[in-house]
Amino acid sequence: MHKLFDLDHPFFRPLWRRLAVIAICLGWGVFEFVMGNPFWGTLFTGLGVYCIWGFLLDYRPRTESDSKTE
Repeated sequence: MHKLFDLDHPFFRPLWRRLAVIAICLGWGVFEFVMGNPFWGTLFTGLGVYCIWGFLLDYRPRTESDSKTE
């Protein structure tokens, strides 16, 4: 299955990186709302929620056997 973003990329294996991406997206969304830009605020907040789902709730890191089958 082709995804828009590869949330299983080895770069995102450490928890701190996944949490940093979530915090940046949500923080930027709040910043945009405070600055009076609801479109960008909604966009970045939605991206942050998508990252919460993909990085925390549904995260399954790749194993060596998964990499060989692709």
